Amino acid sequence: MPSIHSPLRMPRNMLASAIIAFTLAGCVSVGTQTRTGSHDYKSRVAVHKDGGLQISASALSSDESLAVYGVPLANKRIQPVWIEVENHDDATYWLMFPGLDPNFFPASEAADAFTSEPRSSELEQRFQKLAFRNPTPPGTTSGGFVLTNLDEGVKMIQADLVAHNQHKSFSFVTHVPGFRADYSSRRSFIRQGYAENEIRDYTHDSAFRAALESLPCCVTNKKGSRNGDPLNLVVVGGLNDAFPALIRRGWRPTEKTWSGSVTRIMKSALSGERYPYAPVSPLYLYGRGQDLALQKSRDNIHQRNHLRLWRSPMRYRGKPVWVGQISRDIGSRLTIHSPYLTTHKIDPDVDEARAALIEDLAYSQNLARIELAKGVGHADKVKPRRNLTTDPYYTDGYRAVLIFDAHPRSLAEIKFLSWERSDGKLVEQPPPVKQ
Repeated sequence: MPSIHSPLRMPRNMLASAIIAFTLAGCVSVGTQTRTGSHDYKSRVAVHKDGGLQISASALSSDESLAVYGVPLANKRIQPVWIEVENHDDATYWLMFPGLDPNFFPASEAADAFTSEPRSSELEQRFQKLAFRNPTPPGTTSGGFVLTNLDEGVKMIQADLVAHNQHKSFSFVTHVPGFRADYSSRRSFIRQGYAENEIRDYTHDSAFRAALESLPCCVTNKKGSRNGDPLNLVVVGGLNDAFPALIRRGWRPTEKTWSGSVTRIMKSALSGERYPYAPVSPLYLYGRGQDLALQKSRDNIHQRNHLRLWRSPMRYRGKPVWVGQISRDIGSRLTIHSPYLTTHKIDPDVDEARAALIEDLAYSQNLARIELAKGVGHADKVKPRRNLTTDPYYTDGYRAVLIFDAHPRSLAEIKFLSWERSDGKLVEQPPPVKQ
């Protein structure tokens, strides 16, 4: 794994050009945020059942938490998560708060952050009253809030319930209102997007591998006239396995380009502070921009790993198949190939970003199988290809195929590289992943 780079600062002339470009850009739309009611979060709870246990969960927006708690929790980077447990089992269960957030806030600590508020003693009582209380005995229902660190756009909620010799685990990917995600303006990453007669479900590895190898090598510009970054990633899975794995490992959604995100970009560039939801530019496959973009940022806006995903008309043993591209941003520079006159500079070793993603998601608990498939085409270090903003890159020509499963997997249980190795030799295939 690469070492942490030292923070890069955007030169003043580059920053000035960026500000002018953002100001002149005609595609930036301006809108207002609407205030939500105090109980809107209950209208979008996600519900899971396992035997006699039912758990409901919802993550509150900044406005909702203000309405419920009476103080601006989001200003302290605190986000309440509503949890309700219905126990029709014969055991008493405890909700493990660190599963939701290893750095969760006890109600007393969160209330203490607002000690300067009038009637602080009443405020502490309110926080305690709203808190989730363990345990949940048989035949009862427990409901309340766990205070977590703030996430925007989507929230990964991992709820682990334990009893004597028993453990129930539930994963939720929940929507948080008030965030202008880039995917909301394109094809939803939840919706299928294809007619059933357009979809092919592959059940044999050889046919699936051949389909992946026949995919285009690279993304394109909007017209489809020029190739860009390599399509070096395939994700097999959905809301029950792949996306919880990504969010659990800290991959965050990207914000739509609008006046608010442009302002945050400029503030981040000036201050050097993180902006973990910074927009990414659209690239094209299947005649459309990415359905979903995710990123994992460093300490400043100039450095991040980011990936783009397009939902394909393929399934693998019933699971959705996403085709994607991953690269690592290592700096910023001026360019005439962007409408904003600035762009991120990518690490030319795109295989490193691919390998780093594999290693990262191996710790997600949901990665079941890792394959390599041809299709990108080899690009040599001494004669690299170039992406749409002319950054060079080189690659061994393989795309990573990551197959996810809802059943938790340890590192030792992951099946590795059964189709091909980077030296091109075929190796024995493992038994199929259990569905």
